[in-house]
Amino acid sequence: MASAANVNNLNAVRETMDVLLEISRLLNTGLDMESLSICVRLCEQGINPEALSAVIKELRKASESLKASENTTN
Repeated sequence: MASAANVNNLNAVRETMDVLLEISRLLNTGLDMESLSICVRLCEQGINPEALSAVIKELRKASESLKASENTTN
């Protein structure tokens, strides 16, 4: 059975993630809750947030480029 402290901690984490998701939406980051959670965990593990942002941007560019090339070949 979960203790009151664990329940309170879990509620605080959920509330924090909800706030971060709302900020993310306001900034039009395009991150869903799962992606945002992964980014937060990576930052908590010491990953540089600016570097992470750059990687996400590059992955999006590569994905868009790949989709564009697939559309021109079909």
